[in-house]
Amino acid sequence: MSIIEKVLQYFESRIPPFPEEAPERPPSTLVPFLWYYVRDSWVWLLGMALFSAIISLLEVSLFSFLGNLVDWLGNREPGALLEQESSQLIWMSLVVLLFLPLAGFIQSLLLHQTVIGSFVMTIRWKAHRWMLGQSYAFYQDEFAGRVATKVMQTSLAIRDAVLKVLDVLVYVAVYFVGSMVLVSSFSIWMMLPFAAWLILYFLMLNYFLPRLKKISRQQADARSEMTGRVVDSYTNIMTVKLFAHAGHEAEYARNSMNRFLGTVYPQFRWVTGLNVTLDIINALLLFSVAAVGIWLWNTGQAGVGALAVSVGLVLRLQGMSHWIMWELSGLFESIGIIYDGMAMLSTKQDIVDKPDAKQLDVPKGAITFDNVRFHYGRETGAIDCLALEIKGGEKIGLVGRSGAGKTTLTNLLLRLYEVEDGRILIDGMDVRDVKQESLREHIGVVTQDTSLLHRTVFENISYGRRDATMEEVVSAAKRANAHEFIQSLEDTAGRGGYDAHVGERGVKLSGGQRQRLAIARMFLKDAPILVLDEATSALDSEVEAAIQENLSALMEGKTVIAIAHRLSTIAAMDRLLVMDAGSVIEQGTHVELSSGQGLYAQLWARQSGGFLTS
Repeated sequence: MSIIEKVLQYFESRIPPFPEEAPERPPSTLVPFLWYYVRDSWVWLLGMALFSAIISLLEVSLFSFLGNLVDWLGNREPGALLEQESSQLIWMSLVVLLFLPLAGFIQSLLLHQTVIGSFVMTIRWKAHRWMLGQSYAFYQDEFAGRVATKVMQTSLAIRDAVLKVLDVLVYVAVYFVGSMVLVSSFSIWMMLPFAAWLILYFLMLNYFLPRLKKISRQQADARSEMTGRVVDSYTNIMTVKLFAHAGHEAEYARNSMNRFLGTVYPQFRWVTGLNVTLDIINALLLFSVAAVGIWLWNTGQAGVGALAVSVGLVLRLQGMSHWIMWELSGLFESIGIIYDGMAMLSTKQDIVDKPDAKQLDVPKGAITFDNVRFHYGRETGAIDCLALEIKGGEKIGLVGRSGAGKTTLTNLLLRLYEVEDGRILIDGMDVRDVKQESLREHIGVVTQDTSLLHRTVFENISYGRRDATMEEVVSAAKRANAHEFIQSLEDTAGRGGYDAHVGERGVKLSGGQRQRLAIARMFLKDAPILVLDEATSALDSEVEAAIQENLSALMEGKTVIAIAHRLSTIAAMDRLLVMDAGSVIEQGTHVELSSGQGLYAQLWARQSGGFLTS
């Protein structure tokens, strides 16, 4: 490895892109919000700003040297210049050939190697980890694409805002102050046009930039909504195709695109006004400096060098003023995006672990619902004063009409929602007193609506246990009757078998195939508590029968809560609970309930004979 590569690697590794500490809730006001993401990198950002200031001062010193050089060439004999001004010439040679390139090299290392890559990745990492901790209910109310857009565009906006302040504005501020000091050394009259220009420049920015900031904030929200709508259409492309609603989806997206475009036109009207105003005050600066310089030269108060330096600085500032304007416009746009993203990224997490949360210990798997109440934040509905005891190792079947509260009950057990009153205990431990990850590690779940990750078959099955070997994954797939169809899979990239990618949410597979992968994942996890929410609903009878024996073996010695509308799949459970309007209205074995006159008997009669002909 060369010395240059070692130097580059050193600077690239100064900011850890993936901090290990657990993320905290970001503040909801601008400066503390920015500091939350900057605090781990502030030393390197400050170093970058320092070298920007050094470069600015060295460049101003070149203009001072230029003025002296013009005067020397006009007043000295050709042979005497080198002899009389040798020290000045040597010093400026070092500035041009050594100090400026060296300062530029170090500043570039800090900016490009240290800050731009790792700094923004640190922001993304912290924001992403915080959003992963948001509740299930949070994501039910948001577009996934909108959330992702907020994370990505806000992280870039934070980086851009910080760099504009610490790199661009520091450079410009030092440059302008240095220029003012240099010009005032020639004559106080020469400095007055620069001071007047600065006042007019700030008045102009004070008028235009807040308006651009307001529009940028609206534009950021419109952009994220537009992205969310487009992603939503792509995610649900099967529904779009089945209902032949491509035109409707295009119109749905166009409405959000129109809203976004409605922020673009006003934005660039203000930009046009800003450009025209800046051109006018720049023209006034050039005219006034040239006029004052000529007057001072004519009266013998300033030399040709002073006039050359002053006009040169004006021409340089004219170019810089447009650059500064765009940088400041970009700064306010970034701040608008930050404000927009801050509202989401600083959202309080609804369900969090207690500071003293323990690891869940499940020696038996007994579950207690102690007068649990949950109404989704409403006055009534869902679960109301539910009292239920499930013994360790007991197999429970949940039965009831749609909306009776069966899935809500299991979601509360998993702590996807927080109970509004009462307690849920597992082997005597309140689920609110244990770590969420520990709780869910001990519960295996297969749901009716199985969504897979857009990754390989192996990665999807091994999601049940991340350290699983290929042999263990294959064994789990065989038990779920999935190994055979997995071997025949091949994706568009030519990857096959367990290396094949299943598509977003597993769209490349049939419902039954997705269900079997989910069951294989559960076999691999081998948790002491199982929740089966219509686990075999997507399977045909032959496949269901093929894996039923393995499912029975898996359930041996475990506590099982099985939800099923097809009552034959849970008839052999130890106890059946019939739910209606969030309460248990019947319980008993299949034989006891089917021979009675209750809701279960009615449902059983319909399924076993009501829709069949003899």
